[in-house]
Formats: sequence, C-alpha cells, structure tokens
Amino acid sequence: MSNYPLNPKIFDADVLQEPIRLGFGRGLKIAGESNENIVALCADLTESTQVHLFAEAFPERFIQVGIAEQNLVAVASGLASVGKVPFASSYAAFNPGRNWEQIKTTVALNDQPVKIIASHAGVGVGPDGATHQMLEDIALMRVMPNMVVIAPGDSIEAQKATIMISKNNKPSYLRLARPKTPVFSTLDSPFEIGVAYVLRDGSDVSLFGTGIMTYQLLVAAEIMAKSGINAEVVHVPTIKPLDSDTIIASARKTGRVVTAEEAQINGGLGGAIAEVLSEHLPTPLLRIGINDRYGESGEPAELLEFFGLTGKQIAEKVEDFIHKKPQYHRDY
Repeated sequence: MSNYPLNPKIFDADVLQEPIRLGFGRGLKIAGESNENIVALCADLTESTQVHLFAEAFPERFIQVGIAEQNLVAVASGLASVGKVPFASSYAAFNPGRNWEQIKTTVALNDQPVKIIASHAGVGVGPDGATHQMLEDIALMRVMPNMVVIAPGDSIEAQKATIMISKNNKPSYLRLARPKTPVFSTLDSPFEIGVAYVLRDGSDVSLFGTGIMTYQLLVAAEIMAKSGINAEVVHVPTIKPLDSDTIIASARKTGRVVTAEEAQINGGLGGAIAEVLSEHLPTPLLRIGINDRYGESGEPAELLEFFGLTGKQIAEKVEDFIHKKPQYHRDY
C-alpha cells in the first residue's frame, strides 16, 4: 500500500501552484545557513534561476561569472577542489547545453561535488521556442559517469532535493521547470536520492513519471479510474541512480508499463526504464514524451497539450495501450 502523503487538494481547481525553481532557491538558502562552505555561481540569470535568494543572504559566497557557462563550471570545479560545495546555475539550454564538455572534464571526471542547476528545462520556457527548450538534458547527463540526476516533481520536493545534494559529496544535476506547476507533495512526503515512490496503488498498469509529468499521471489515473482502470502511479525523481527494485516490483505487479517525461524519450527516463526491464523483466512498454523532434513556441499549457502531455491526453493513450497490449505473465 502507498503511504506517500499527497496534497489533499491535488485535484482541486485551487491547488497550490509554484515554480519548481522557487523550491530550489529556498532550499539553497536553507542549505547555506547550515554549511558555510556552500557557494553559488550564476551565468547572469540570478533572479530567473532563484539564486538571488542565496546571493542576498550570503553576498560574500556568491559569484556572478556573467554569460560564460564554460567558465561557470570550471570555476565551480576549482572551488570544489579546495573544499567548497558549489552550486552552478543557469538555463538548462546553456548548462549543460553549452558546457557539457567542461562538466565532463572538470567535474565528473574528477568526481568533484559540483551541483549543476538547470532551470527552465522542458517545453515550459514557452515563447522562447525550440532554441531554449532543453529536451535532451536527461539523456546527456545520465550517461555521464559519477553524475547524480534528479528531476523534482514540485517546488516542495525541489527544496528537499537541493538540501540533499548539498550533502551527498557527488557531482549532481538538478532539473528545474520554469512555470508554476501544481504541488502534489507535502512537507511530510519523503525524499531520498535514488528512491522512487508509489503515489497510488494499482493493478492494471504502472505509470512512471518524473518532474512535472508525475502530476499529469496522477490526473490521468484519476480519469481512468472512472472507466474501471486501476493505474499505479510511481514518482521517479531520481533518474540516476535509478530505483530498479521499485520499478521491477511495480512492473511485475501490473504487467504493463508507461513512462512520461517532459523530455526526449530517447535516452531519458523512458530509455532508462526500458533498459532495466529488458534486462530483468521484459514488459509491454509505452514511452510518452518528446519523440525525436524539437520544441515549438507557445504558452506552457498550450505546449503540453500540443505534445500530448496533459493528464487527459495521457489517459487516452494509456487506455488504448491497455486495450492493445496484454499484461506480462511469467511465461511471456
């Protein structure tokens, strides 16, 4: 049985909505209050990435490197080598989009505890269009040795994740969305690096989501319940290291798997779960996300609908999948 505390107003019209990046800003300030070795760096996007909350509280521990993302990471790695815990922030399109090589050679290769903070990830950048909609970052970062990859589901979880990576002594990537999104967790909801959480028990299909898509899966499951489909919803905030045990246990229970992410399905969460299942428990799988194409200009809500990522659209896709694919069984 799921014992994950959910926001009781999760399906209400007035459910609390906050930018996930705001939770990061709050978490960084809290972490900085307890560890004077934490420093923050930014590439001229201090308020947009919410690093200004830390910079205002600890101006002597903040470095503005300007529009120089390669330098951003190189300086952060140098600070880590002398005992600091650097948080290097920019838009995901530039960090890691522009400085992946520097992250690899100065951070991951040397196993330095630099925290790569990627704000404005996914299609939620909206009118800025395809050039600023970073959709490939999960694949880029999870393939990098030593790197921890986390996509918080809401602002509360982002705050917890920020505090957690400030203590893990590992290179870490934190993926943050720009717009306000529903808060489905609570202050009492658990968060540990490398753990996936069953938010809703089910028997007909397992829905695995990360980032803002977990909320959409909860909506989809609620819709499908009215049609008699019992969907299990599993939140996967940590994409690397992946909680294979929880994923396999849920797939074995339901016999069908659906993944959802606001990113490329090739190499992303869907790819990671496909790898686990193909090795341990071959299971019918449907991957929902961005399928080998670039983004578009538009408002965030419009783009979610354009790419078929709303709860209603996901419910329709999953119902079709269930009708076409039999459940896994031991002799499959």
